[in-house]
Amino acid sequence: MTVLAQFPLEATFFAGATVRAEALAHGVMRLVLDRPQVRNAFNAQMIRELSQVLLDLAALPGDRLRLLLLEGEGDVFCAGADLAYMKEQAAAEPARNLENARELGLMFSRLGGFPAPVVSCVQGAAIGGGLGLAVCSDFVLADPKAVFATSEVMLGLVPAVISPYIVRKLGLAHAAPLMLTGRRILAREALVSGLVQRLVEPAESTEEALAKVLREFLGAGPQAARATRELLRRIAPLPGPELFEVTARTIAAARASSEGQAGLQAFFNKTVPPWDQAAAEKRA
Repeated sequence: MTVLAQFPLEATFFAGATVRAEALAHGVMRLVLDRPQVRNAFNAQMIRELSQVLLDLAALPGDRLRLLLLEGEGDVFCAGADLAYMKEQAAAEPARNLENARELGLMFSRLGGFPAPVVSCVQGAAIGGGLGLAVCSDFVLADPKAVFATSEVMLGLVPAVISPYIVRKLGLAHAAPLMLTGRRILAREALVSGLVQRLVEPAESTEEALAKVLREFLGAGPQAARATRELLRRIAPLPGPELFEVTARTIAAARASSEGQAGLQAFFNKTVPPWDQAAAEKRA
């Protein structure tokens, strides 16, 4: 997480077990993923806390919250879902599995529909749901060594609830190869696709680069910025109720499928999934 001299901490808005929100100077609210011991990976509690704090922050007036900054504590922005959470979902009853998928979808919906501009500062990696946070943002500043991926298909799963936001930001031409292969891309390739808007340059620190980005956004009138974000949502709509439900049911079904179960088991056991014969032959 950055230390921004020009944007000192003024108050703590929320302090949960996995997330905290801090009010910085000049109307910047910083939302920090705070599970560095597991590379800020999602679990059920983090999803609930993120969703609730996004709702609470969205209710603040424009003069109090002009810009939302997303960061991760430690060396990694967000590594996706953690192992314990994945195991829990793989074993969940169908109704609970679907409800969890809806909760995850709601969290991304609240971020995508946030009233003020959103900036993400990505270090280390943004994988799976971490990439979902990035594509829901208006601007992503990335360390040049950061990597991005939607690795779900490699586990026999589907990047379902984040898929509308990936396609919305990147377009089908860039989104499809990422989603269909699960391959990792470096920040410079992410810059070309539009996933990342700016890299930290060699001659500057992350703090210096981020301060420049924040100052650029704060040059806009607070109400004009909010009205523009709303206009952008009308021009490029967020997923509606029908698509929201389709994506939730898709990931729930993939988790419960024999392929999804086999992929997760291979991941837990650090083995090659049964469908990846090329990788199995390479290891032999």
